[in-house]
Amino acid sequence: MLLNLSDVFTSEDRVESKSVTLEMTSFDSRLGSFPIIEKGPVEFIFTNIGAHKVRIEGSVELKAAAACDRCLTKTPVRMELQFDRTVVSPEVTTEDEDADDMNFMEGYQLNVETFVYNEILVNWPVKILCKEDCKGVCPVCGQNLNIRECGCDTFVPDPRMAVIKDIFLRNKEV
Repeated sequence: MLLNLSDVFTSEDRVESKSVTLEMTSFDSRLGSFPIIEKGPVEFIFTNIGAHKVRIEGSVELKAAAACDRCLTKTPVRMELQFDRTVVSPEVTTEDEDADDMNFMEGYQLNVETFVYNEILVNWPVKILCKEDCKGVCPVCGQNLNIRECGCDTFVPDPRMAVIKDIFLRNKEV
């Protein structure tokens, strides 16, 4: 959805509030595709803060479905995004502005989907866990250890002790 901001760009000290329904159904990135299972409206406040500059403030709450990084159980990822950005009109070009930084602006129009996508990308959690004390899966049989213990031998010897182990095995009497 595109929001026309030409009135805000051209009128000094103008403030506009808008509530927009988010059309995005999934968040797709290099990490995978995560369906959005709940979403609220995107609340915007646009403020003209000078010649050819607009401040974009707002918030949105959403919930996406993702797999736990330890046990692979589907778990909801709740995000409460707060944003505060300053954009310049397309007429003004400066060396400071990076074209990729403003990929959500199309002329005087704000692309809401791209804007929210960028905010999700920046705020996506590094590690997603179903619960704080998630035990993960057994490295031998793949059993989810949160459901039940499997009884597999998961002892991993210290590789620094391999040389000493070899000495004992060589001198072992048969």
